[in-house]
Amino acid sequence: MNRSLNGQTHAWLKVFAVSARHLSFTRAAEELHVTTGAVSQQIKQLEERLGFKLFRRLPRRLELTDEGRRLSAVVDEAYQSVGQEVRRLRSGVMSGILRLRSVPSFLAKWVMPRLPRLQARFPDIELRIIAEDSNISLREGEFDLALDLNDGRYPGFHITPLMDEVIFPVCAPSLLRGRPPLARPQDLAWYPLLHDVTAWRGSHDYAEWEHYLQAIEAPRLNLRRGYTFNRNQLTMDAAIAGMGVAIARRTLITNELKTGALIAPFAQRVATGKRYGIVYSQGALDDRRVRVVHDWIVEEAERSAPSE
Repeated sequence: MNRSLNGQTHAWLKVFAVSARHLSFTRAAEELHVTTGAVSQQIKQLEERLGFKLFRRLPRRLELTDEGRRLSAVVDEAYQSVGQEVRRLRSGVMSGILRLRSVPSFLAKWVMPRLPRLQARFPDIELRIIAEDSNISLREGEFDLALDLNDGRYPGFHITPLMDEVIFPVCAPSLLRGRPPLARPQDLAWYPLLHDVTAWRGSHDYAEWEHYLQAIEAPRLNLRRGYTFNRNQLTMDAAIAGMGVAIARRTLITNELKTGALIAPFAQRVATGKRYGIVYSQGALDDRRVRVVHDWIVEEAERSAPSE
């Protein structure tokens, strides 16, 4: 009898490895998505091809023969070696430097807490992270992927939309002490306002407050007062310190509302018409290294999407 190993024998060895691990044809069949009879028949054919028994069929259980134990150890080691080599090969493809640019507040509040997951998945990709404001133009050749907040128009670039941005006022509970109630938008006249002057690409200093109050059809207020900052996080820090009422972005305000550091005095939430997106040049995603980071960001955005 010709007992040389061929392609069919290698297929049977896979069935044997799973059966040996479970010591059950039924559980092996479940893992391999075949019938128990098919597993039993393939093991029988393998034993005939090899010329020795692999299992003892005992009542209600299986037991490896001495030959079966020795072969199982060798097959397991072989599959582990193959798996390790595949991982090494994949790691080699996914290695190197990737330049990731992002608007600073989104980088600090959304990207940074998630980066350990990216590092764990692709440890050989070395990120070069650049924080740049939205009002600085994107220039081809200066980044691999860019995270930006805009209306989705990027001439000369491609964009993958991530999340629409929604805004609403917030303040520290301490700000309300000793002042008139902050129950209606017109009550803002009694409170200092805080402004992020880099709200989105092309926005002016008071754009967020102006957009919010117009959207909820609030009475006209003097918005050109209070403190201005060129970072959203600085604006939020000032609000937490009780310096005034600020406009929060739903995507960037994380634990401040849960912990009570900030409260939202009004129920109305307003869509800005702007969204975060991944910007990249033509052909950038043909590089698998760039593609996997792009897809990881999309995955994280889907995971963090609000339930409402």
